[in-house]
Amino acid sequence: MKPDAAKLEDSTPIIVGVGQLSEKNVPPEFALSPMGLAAEASRTALVDTGVAARLVELIDTLAVIRLFSDSTNRPRLGHDFGRADNPPRAVARRLGADPVNAIYGQLGGNTPQKLVNEMAERIARGDVQVALLTGAEAIRTTQAALRAGTELDWEEHDAGTLEDRGLGDALTTPHEFEYGIGIPVQTYPLFENAIRARRGLSIEEHLMTMGQLMQPFAQTATANLHAYYGEPWTAERLATVDEDNRLVCFPYPKLMNARDSVNQAASVIMTSVSMARHLRIEQSKWVFLHGCAEADDRLVTERSDLAASPAIRTNTSRALAMAGKSVADMSYFDLYSCFPSAVEIACQELGIAIDDKRGLTVTGGLPFFGGPGNNYSMHGIVSMVERLRERPGSYGLVTANGGWLSKHATGVYSTQPWTGNWQRENPGSYQGEVDLSPVPAFTESPLGAAKIETYTVCFDRNGPQRGFVVGRLASTDQRFLADLPTEVLLLQELLKQEAIGLRGSVVQQNGRNLFFPAGY
Repeated sequence: MKPDAAKLEDSTPIIVGVGQLSEKNVPPEFALSPMGLAAEASRTALVDTGVAARLVELIDTLAVIRLFSDSTNRPRLGHDFGRADNPPRAVARRLGADPVNAIYGQLGGNTPQKLVNEMAERIARGDVQVALLTGAEAIRTTQAALRAGTELDWEEHDAGTLEDRGLGDALTTPHEFEYGIGIPVQTYPLFENAIRARRGLSIEEHLMTMGQLMQPFAQTATANLHAYYGEPWTAERLATVDEDNRLVCFPYPKLMNARDSVNQAASVIMTSVSMARHLRIEQSKWVFLHGCAEADDRLVTERSDLAASPAIRTNTSRALAMAGKSVADMSYFDLYSCFPSAVEIACQELGIAIDDKRGLTVTGGLPFFGGPGNNYSMHGIVSMVERLRERPGSYGLVTANGGWLSKHATGVYSTQPWTGNWQRENPGSYQGEVDLSPVPAFTESPLGAAKIETYTVCFDRNGPQRGFVVGRLASTDQRFLADLPTEVLLLQELLKQEAIGLRGSVVQQNGRNLFFPAGY
């Protein structure tokens, strides 16, 4: 079914162009910089519209997703290759564009969908006529150059205005970070172990369940030319812990973790129906944002249930309500998939099975497609647009997640026309629903009898190195964070027998909280 443009409001926002690329097997000295990758994906998106030459000069808003290397005060990818001091204008220069609005987004994997929501609203209001959203990472090149001692020059200076939205609100407290919360590979396992205990599964059963969940993701990536790690992993292989699939943080083996060693970029072009008509962009290219919403969960230690996400529940329901659709109406999903727990909790809040026959990803997910920093969901949106164009009239839902199940954004898409005046509900009007959830009492200085609420054990290539718990005091039910003793035999035992609910005591040693299991 093709949209009937005659029946559409001129101000209705639409996606008219998408593009993505994965740069593979290119020596560092010949590889593109992050802004070079973003520009190439943007050129592809411009070509996709069919009117690239006419459209580029009309771009009045260009937003770039924040690079990983600019997303923390504790850089993970330290290098001296330089950086673009004005990322959106570095991309614009390569394209020959001169936008009025140059935006560098906040950190968070929710940002691509959040920016689509924002630009749709601004287009509908008439504040923006053509928006280009893009992002990229060249982490594979960075790592290869550092290993080889290759010098790169990514220093770029561009004049012009810049709206740098910074890092945004803190997603963790100093106390949380001191014990390991705020490092994704250590935080998502806390959710996963809580999920296992709630389901009443043994450690072995749960490991296989995670393998079965992620096998279809691997299969989807295998068929995706843009996927970085597309191999047809079976559930059994994903769940088998060995030298090539070692534990990173229990219960996740390596193959179930998001992998960011990629060179990937993706771009989306948005405009109004009136502009698309003016430019004579083919109606078969038009994809409508039928529903959108955003909501944030509390800090991890403030969440009453570590196996749930009130913000996913709220924002997905609001997006579907805006679209006038239900989960049953969706033909496609791309659920944010940095770790299995993110997928499992999203399925729980949406009310769909983890083995839903429609599939849960259109890319292959972050462990298999690749996790290009904050920009993964731009690839999810691009891939969703491509699927929907192939099956006109169908609907797809994209969820995007930033932090550690912290910040969430959702989009419902279709080639089916939006009828009436496009407008979205202010996220502030329903954020209060999430904020009303109860907050457990918390202490930074616990002492006395206690039990484990959830936990993880972290590894290096030589085996278990440390563990930490989220616990509850027996006397007050206050939540706390504490290290586990570092004795290898104890840590290994926690990998074999369920430790959630395990009783013991918490003390302070050398300025840190330390939990001793009973009988230790």
